[in-house]
Amino acid sequence: MKLIIVESPTKAKTISGFLGKKYKVESSFGHIRDLPKNRLGIDIENNFEPHYVIPVKAKKNFANLKKIAKKADSIILATDEDREGEAISWHLAQALNISPENTKRIAFHEITKNAIENALEHPRSIDLNMVHSQQARRILDRLVGYKLSPFLWKKIAKGLSAGRVQSVALRIIMDREIEIKNFKPQKYWTLDAIFKKNDSEAPIEASLSKIDGKSIDKFDIKSREESENLKTKIQNSKYKVSSIVKKDSIKSPGAPFTTSTLQQESAKKLGYSSKKTMFMAQRLYEKGLITYMRTDSVNISKEAIDKANSWINSNLGVDYAVPGGRVFKGKSKLAQEAHEAIRPTNPESMPEKLSLEEKGEFKVYDLIWRRFLASQMKEAKIESIHVSIDSLDKEIFTFKTSGQRIAFDGFLKIWPNKFEEKELPKLEEKESLNLKEILSNEHETEPPGRYGEASLIKTLEDHGIGRPSTYSPIISVIQARNYVVKESGKFKPTEVGEIVDKTLRENFPEIIDINFTADLENKFDDIAEGKEVWQESIKKFYVPFEKNLEIKYKEVLNKEAMEEKTDEKCEKCQKPMIIKMGRFGKFLACTGFPECKNTKKIDGATGGFQKEPPKSTGIKCTECGAGELLERRVSKGRARGKVFWGCSNYPKCKHATWDNPTGEKPEEKDTKEVSDSKEEKDSE
Repeated sequence: MKLIIVESPTKAKTISGFLGKKYKVESSFGHIRDLPKNRLGIDIENNFEPHYVIPVKAKKNFANLKKIAKKADSIILATDEDREGEAISWHLAQALNISPENTKRIAFHEITKNAIENALEHPRSIDLNMVHSQQARRILDRLVGYKLSPFLWKKIAKGLSAGRVQSVALRIIMDREIEIKNFKPQKYWTLDAIFKKNDSEAPIEASLSKIDGKSIDKFDIKSREESENLKTKIQNSKYKVSSIVKKDSIKSPGAPFTTSTLQQESAKKLGYSSKKTMFMAQRLYEKGLITYMRTDSVNISKEAIDKANSWINSNLGVDYAVPGGRVFKGKSKLAQEAHEAIRPTNPESMPEKLSLEEKGEFKVYDLIWRRFLASQMKEAKIESIHVSIDSLDKEIFTFKTSGQRIAFDGFLKIWPNKFEEKELPKLEEKESLNLKEILSNEHETEPPGRYGEASLIKTLEDHGIGRPSTYSPIISVIQARNYVVKESGKFKPTEVGEIVDKTLRENFPEIIDINFTADLENKFDDIAEGKEVWQESIKKFYVPFEKNLEIKYKEVLNKEAMEEKTDEKCEKCQKPMIIKMGRFGKFLACTGFPECKNTKKIDGATGGFQKEPPKSTGIKCTECGAGELLERRVSKGRARGKVFWGCSNYPKCKHATWDNPTGEKPEEKDTKEVSDSKEEKDSE
């Protein structure tokens, strides 16, 4: 019997369906080993040697794997082909004490029969450079979290966290918030005219663009008075068509999805969080429907291009197919981590033909399927017409308008967008037009918008912050830590988030420096390519960081200095109340603590500390079908602090479960740090 070990049970089930009885496929349920939960687990004095343990939740499954492994003729490690997957395979080999000569490592980018059989024919050894890269990230994240978080506890409030990359994401959001607060609006005016050839023709809307041949800049008309004066002059003029320019252009399809672009498009089109998008994509991958969903590559295999071409020819016609297919070039340097973009494993598997259990799976698959097929279709052809209309007076007022239509829809047939056609009446140069109305429009500049999921992910990617597997956990962590909240789909820093960011900016600027963090990401890439020794990279960061931390512990005042006196008396013991900072913001606390533990919200409502708000999962209640399952915590009794999921329609629907419907591990309330790199991969 040959034993194949993968990360998740869904993946194991899919692969089992392709293989015969001589193979047994088991799941490790993610990482079988990790750094210990309640201590640092890194020997700093001994060249940053990590001490790995088998977590309690993994012990039962590990014992089962060990028992099966002893009976196996050979063991095949088939975890995902990225750094996290490579590390999982390495930990399995170490924990199961498997000899290298008896271990085979296989990898594939899609879970299909051909891909699995091909991988089994071409096994390789574990890539230790990739393992070292993942290990370096994990250790660095642990050092920052375990060393810097206690500093925040002492100086601000207990329970805060300062992860390495999450702090940079918070800084980016705070930078935008500072821009918004400092923004000063500016008013300006524009003038639009409505012309007609005759009363039976459709109106022609045009905007004032030039006066005596000089272009009007955005802020040239600064007041209502200027606008009205111009309006009077314009109304008294006669007009003619001065020029007509026709132009043909093409609109090209986008590349097939990478992790980042999938998350961005899913946020825009479906309103899904990156966390939900990746959960749905993980399920689709493990069911063999799409290729690996953590990738920076836009490459497509020749076989996939040929299949797409065949589907387009058969279903849409030869006019829509690109002979030989279309190849895209990516800007990422991480091609070694994922050799293909995200695409359907079989274009013939149209979304409407699949029986998918979850509506979200269908929507994400539909997005991936359409994007991939569109990428292999011909460009859309656009016909546009640009018209200039001039006054006949000495002072020439020039108005401009344009129209456009789709001459050939091309890829737009399968990938609709917001393109709008606009038809103009048939016009000729020097033709007279009647001015029917002139409109003066007042405008005011607006501050830059806050980041949403899509724009934040794009900004992180543009700056080189994080990697495909980290965008979703970064965003999840800053929300879970109550550093930011979502308002109308946009991220807004909380009071706690602002204080944490201010503290880090003033005392640990390198931690939240965008270029510094991007450079560390490049170091991890170099380690993966065998160009850097992981211990040396960590040492260069840690030595100056530790020295600065020692200094700041002495320089920065403790959180008690932030407490504010009030005139309010405790209604329980009559002692003075003070304003303190907690994990969820400021609150009133009795100075008689610990004898009197009375606390109040700042608005005067009683009931203890501010309660952590329930978190959205985006998944419908399986019992009533109307409500949404929300992540909550038990507030009383022995299970206090334990996470559960309950229906948002409570008390009408009392459905609740301990099992995470998203398949991800809930945030541990007392964990000292959150690794930016350790995204949970055991999806069920």
